[in-house]
Amino acid sequence: MAYLRDYLVPQSKSKIKAGDGMQFGEYRFFTSSPIQSKYYHTATYDQPALIFGTGGNASVHYCDEPFATSTDCLVMYGVKESNLELIYHYLHTNLHLLQAGFKGAGLQHISKEYILDISIDFPEGNEQNHLLTEIRIIDSLINARHKQLSKLDELVKSRFIEMFGDSEHNTMNWPTAKLSTLCDVGSSKRIYQSELTENGIPFLRISDLNERIDGEYNEPQLFIPNERFDELKTNGLVPSAGDILVTARGTLGRCYIVKAEDKFYFQDGMISWLSDISENITSLYISELFATTGVQKQIANLQAGSTVAYLSIAMLKKLDIMMPPKALQQQFATFVEQIDKSKFEIQKSLEKLETLKKALMQKYFG
Repeated sequence: MAYLRDYLVPQSKSKIKAGDGMQFGEYRFFTSSPIQSKYYHTATYDQPALIFGTGGNASVHYCDEPFATSTDCLVMYGVKESNLELIYHYLHTNLHLLQAGFKGAGLQHISKEYILDISIDFPEGNEQNHLLTEIRIIDSLINARHKQLSKLDELVKSRFIEMFGDSEHNTMNWPTAKLSTLCDVGSSKRIYQSELTENGIPFLRISDLNERIDGEYNEPQLFIPNERFDELKTNGLVPSAGDILVTARGTLGRCYIVKAEDKFYFQDGMISWLSDISENITSLYISELFATTGVQKQIANLQAGSTVAYLSIAMLKKLDIMMPPKALQQQFATFVEQIDKSKFEIQKSLEKLETLKKALMQKYFG
């Protein structure tokens, strides 16, 4: 039995803020999110490393090329002959080991010391090589499934443009309306730090909402009491199925359509809430429209002069929304429904591959 401190060497923390990441750049940029989707113009680390998210939910990444991170990450290089790739797979399939280390009131954090004290019982050298070979095969299949999902998402975007045209120039000359005339634009009731509890109804921060948008459903970290949620619901302050939540900080204008089975509350100021959607427009259409270049440029223009990426309720109300016929919107919804069925089958395949990977890790690590 050994400990991670026998294999890992912590590095100095980065001084780059999470919001400084960009869509394009030469180097991969890691934040505390389990999904790496940002890039940076310079690298702050130049050796193979493990990257641990320190705030919110547990996350770990392995990178074997120069990269950069935000301040909310811990970076650790390996000592001589450390098999960082294998350590990564072990931790990634046993995230509960990391999650157990998150402590503190409100937004919880994990310490460097806790990570280094995690015990690990490596298989023998030859078994390590055999295990890595099998894992790489499984990972190649997992990556292929993720690419299939990405292609289907691209197909939805292409179909949207084909049916409704270029939203920036309104090439099909649809009538337009301000968003404020199509739905109520607001936010949640403020929840104070003192109201948060260790169990109850999940309370979503913007990072949690982004994970839901990306299809990641990690264990919630913050909660409000059941009785507080019931009070809010009684007063009509809880989102209903079909309402839209919109990211108002960081990456702006990402949309999540509330499902019938959803039961949560969410952070005011960081997440906006579109409710009472007009009968002339569908939630799916608005959600997809927000992802188009036209609406994103409107959002960028409203940001002119601001030093912080922030989408206020007043800004949202000003957005011009194209208004194609409801029947056409419903045709698009039917198309998306068929795509979602294909994505569901791919997702089931992914779950089987992830289960197989976990079984392999259990076989070799016990």
